[in-house]
Amino acid sequence: MLNGSNQQLETKTDSKTDPQIKNNKPSTVNVAVAVIHYKDQYLLGFRDATQHQGNRYEFVGGKIEANESAAQALIREVAEETGILLDNNTIVKLGRLHHDYGDKQVSLQVYKIELTAEQYEQHRHCEQGLEGQALTWVTKSKLLTGEYHLPAANKTILEWLKLPSKIAITYPLAHFDTHTDAASAWLQYHQENLASESWVYIRLKDANSKHLAEQLITSRPDILAILPNDKEQPLDVEDSLTANEAETGQRIVAEHLTQTTLMQCFDKDGSSTALTQSLSKDYPLIVSCHDIASITAANQLASMRIQQGLPPVIGAFVSPVLATQTHPDDAPLGWEAWSALAELADMPVVGLGGLEPALLNQALQYGGISVAGIRQFI
Repeated sequence: MLNGSNQQLETKTDSKTDPQIKNNKPSTVNVAVAVIHYKDQYLLGFRDATQHQGNRYEFVGGKIEANESAAQALIREVAEETGILLDNNTIVKLGRLHHDYGDKQVSLQVYKIELTAEQYEQHRHCEQGLEGQALTWVTKSKLLTGEYHLPAANKTILEWLKLPSKIAITYPLAHFDTHTDAASAWLQYHQENLASESWVYIRLKDANSKHLAEQLITSRPDILAILPNDKEQPLDVEDSLTANEAETGQRIVAEHLTQTTLMQCFDKDGSSTALTQSLSKDYPLIVSCHDIASITAANQLASMRIQQGLPPVIGAFVSPVLATQTHPDDAPLGWEAWSALAELADMPVVGLGGLEPALLNQALQYGGISVAGIRQFI
């Protein structure tokens, strides 16, 4: 848990400005970014025209000094710029971004902080920061639809913010083998029991039942679907939905990579394989990670997709947090080890394995931003 009273966060990048290298590229500026919100209201500043990336809105934050951790810099910068004191707020890591503007390279350490009702009431009418910059509160929906022009490096942050606090995962088809018609039973169960407007990872674990995923998406137009992007469950949902593309295209929010598929994206030397180039260029990715090696691969994949201008890696299922009924022999990570892995990830982390929605706050305290599962989520 990251509280201002005990800030010991270690970032993967050196907080000191990197020396210029021989090819005269500009040195890297390390920045702490605070995504501050109260419910669906988000705080933005506005960059003066004379500043780098001027005439744009931005999240509050600033340069990490040589003697600071990212979280310490964030608390200091927010206090100096807005007067908001975050010493007792929970600070949740969203991720890390590296962006080359040509004239400047930045490394962003991004955190999400929810204010208390008292803090929001105290500051919501402030239209100017302590350094003279304009401040404004905007709704999440307007922020995500691009109504506020942000610097290019912030594009991925907006994708991260789309992740919900809970993600449901469907039962595999085999779970309904005791029924006379397993396929019909699977479809009816999920049609009736998935929460309205929920994000759902449709995982059938049956290569011959892709039509069920298509039927579920069509019959429940309110749900937002995460689809597999590997040989486990090949789907041609995009092709089946072309007739209603305007309505259905946005219902597929991401494609998922298992850890096995993720590790096949790179060879033993860390070079990308042909599989990496075949991944979806239309949708963001969510990956599954169980150890340091897979998180390292996820970070490499995330960086590559940003550099190539592709939809980013918006999350990582890191599991198993706790023991599960489906895999009772698999040793769970436990919260402390899970937190250590979450800290290494350059993208938002979703807790998975033996969890229930009520454990969301615990996941937040240990460095995640969301929880996922089957039994307790449907």
